[in-house]
Amino acid sequence: MNKPQKQEQFGKSEDKNKSQEKMLISEVKLIRVLGKDIPGDKKILVGLTNLKGISWAFSNAICKRTNINPDKIIENLSEEEIRKITEFVKNPRLPVFLMNRRKDYHQGNDKHLIGSDLDLQKDFDIKRLKKIKAYKGIRHMQGQPVRGQRTKSHFRSNRKKGGSVGVTKSKQAKTVQSKPAGKK
Repeated sequence: MNKPQKQEQFGKSEDKNKSQEKMLISEVKLIRVLGKDIPGDKKILVGLTNLKGISWAFSNAICKRTNINPDKIIENLSEEEIRKITEFVKNPRLPVFLMNRRKDYHQGNDKHLIGSDLDLQKDFDIKRLKKIKAYKGIRHMQGQPVRGQRTKSHFRSNRKKGGSVGVTKSKQAKTVQSKPAGKK
């Protein structure tokens, strides 16, 4: 009877070692690029798309222009490669169609915004549309869809003040039913 117990104990210790190895393997380094943490187990091409304002095409262009292999794992990047990526994103030398801010309203030039700068510029654009009372600005004010979608059967949940819309009986129907049968 002692032998089966020893085998069970031996099996349990092997399971513990395997679980500890899995925990060590599952620990993923976070690499900080342009103020955002990117999981180190991803490839560069995929990981750069986690940054707001960087699309797949822009990420691919970064890899090609900086001569970095797009299949390389992010945690294997050197400090110099990370520096190359950040410099390129701050000052991209790419065709205009890859930029996300073409013919800027205020400055008139082409630029590429990332992160909080992109959010801020979007908010400024919406405020400007509301101020000049453009159609898109009016739709933003009303909480309606801006790009021409139909509203007959959708966008009811987008109403802020009205709350949810459901089937309700009108007040007149309730008052008529609640009146007692009176004398004639």
